[in-house]
Amino acid sequence: MACMDGHLITIDGTAHDVSLGAVRTLHAEGGRFWLDATNLDQDEAHALLAGVFGFHPLAVEDAVHFGQRPKVDAYDDFALLVVFGATAVGALVEVHCFYTERFLVTVHRDPCPALDELATRLSQGRLPGAGPDHAMLLHRVVDTLVDGYFPVLEAIDDDIDELEDDILRRPTDEQLGALFDLKRSLIALRKVVTPQRDMFAGLLSGREVLPGMTPDAERYFRDLYDHLIRIGDLVDSYRDLVSGALDTHLSTVSNRLNAVMKQLTIIATVFLPLSFLTGFFGQNFGWMVRRLGSLPVFVGLGIGAQLATVVALMVLFRHRGWLSADGTVPASRTTPTGRQPVARERRWRDVRVPGRG
Repeated sequence: MACMDGHLITIDGTAHDVSLGAVRTLHAEGGRFWLDATNLDQDEAHALLAGVFGFHPLAVEDAVHFGQRPKVDAYDDFALLVVFGATAVGALVEVHCFYTERFLVTVHRDPCPALDELATRLSQGRLPGAGPDHAMLLHRVVDTLVDGYFPVLEAIDDDIDELEDDILRRPTDEQLGALFDLKRSLIALRKVVTPQRDMFAGLLSGREVLPGMTPDAERYFRDLYDHLIRIGDLVDSYRDLVSGALDTHLSTVSNRLNAVMKQLTIIATVFLPLSFLTGFFGQNFGWMVRRLGSLPVFVGLGIGAQLATVVALMVLFRHRGWLSADGTVPASRTTPTGRQPVARERRWRDVRVPGRG
């Protein structure tokens, strides 16, 4: 088999060519190493995982057919962990970790820059957990994958803030599409973060046992579990923010529609009495035509009555607050009790604890 894509690092930090022959030699010599293989086809996966390492056929099948959920399966001499990470562009990466007391094999279909950076750092020194705490190598790999969620969530947080500001200024259909995209992304994150958190909870509770796990390594895995709890809380919080932004968008559009309808109604209401006046005086009755024919009558009744009607309507609309932007009556400068209103940023300072004066 030709060289594969990935990394092969031994215990002393030496990087080797990722080939089937090199892996077979290291495995036969009983060496300690980390093998990271990317984008293996079906034949390569069977030749490497089953032919060289002799992993169980069910575990090999999971590595060939991706799309698994986060889980841990314990076999006789190894454990299979399916974990997910996130890249800088927000894509999820599914990684299958074949873990034993002597070596670690990670298989993933999509490129993972975070694991590439980790391999570069580890090639400059010894592998972590080279001694009794061999589980530390697994921790470093999983911790690198989990840490990739935080930049993605920060970017989502910034996008939500920007969309909220834009929605309050001027809601558009493009914002609505962006909100739905964010909601789908958060749902996809939640589908992998929640079972991954439960998986490590099972490892810490003792339901599943990893080979070579020590009390010191368990502390690091507990910290990893805390990170997953925090990520899950952030995903749920951002889902609530996106739902609130969607409600804000729909409410803003509805309010703007109501404002337009209010303006059109005001215009129609203004012209209603004007149409009545012009229609009334436009009647061709002889008595009216003979008596309402002078210039003062034209100015007073023909023009003055219409202007007076418009002014009276504007005064009525303003008094009821229909001419304001939000359709409400302007608030007075003082509260009903006569106290001056308190600025919003200072209101919390006026809170008094009962019994402290």
